[in-house]
Amino acid sequence: MAKDSSFDVVSEVNMQEVDNAFQQAARELSQRYDLKDSGATIELSKSDKLFTLHAPADFVARQVIDILSSKLIKRGVDIKTVSWDDPQAASGGTVRLIGRIVEGIDQATAKKINKDIKDQKLKVKVTIEADKLRVSSASKDALQQVIAFLREQDYGQPLQFTNYR
Repeated sequence: MAKDSSFDVVSEVNMQEVDNAFQQAARELSQRYDLKDSGATIELSKSDKLFTLHAPADFVARQVIDILSSKLIKRGVDIKTVSWDDPQAASGGTVRLIGRIVEGIDQATAKKINKDIKDQKLKVKVTIEADKLRVSSASKDALQQVIAFLREQDYGQPLQFTNYR
């Protein structure tokens, strides 16, 4: 009997690249003429994986998010990894936004991915393991088809394929 091949479907974020993008965005925020004296600030909590953005208006907050997004893209971090909450009113008439860095695949998304793979009618076995999925099969071609299929789908977060063996 042939040994099954497998790979893991994960959603991981390189926090060092996120920190680098944050540093670049903070520097641009302090130097850009239209945002320099606006009072907009952005903070990163690495331990909580949160961005906290304070701005005098929603429009300025959106500009800061655009700056941060462009820096993340340049650093090779998918912008789907940051999930922004709705703007909250803060003291002094300012606006606060919280951006959460999404890592790992939650159970609901894992079940949806599992169902979508099974709907493809390929001879693969999918196992949900905490915040990742393991896909195994005797056929490497079937695994390649699953990877190609998952790359075409949008689950609201970036997916990586690791431990291919």
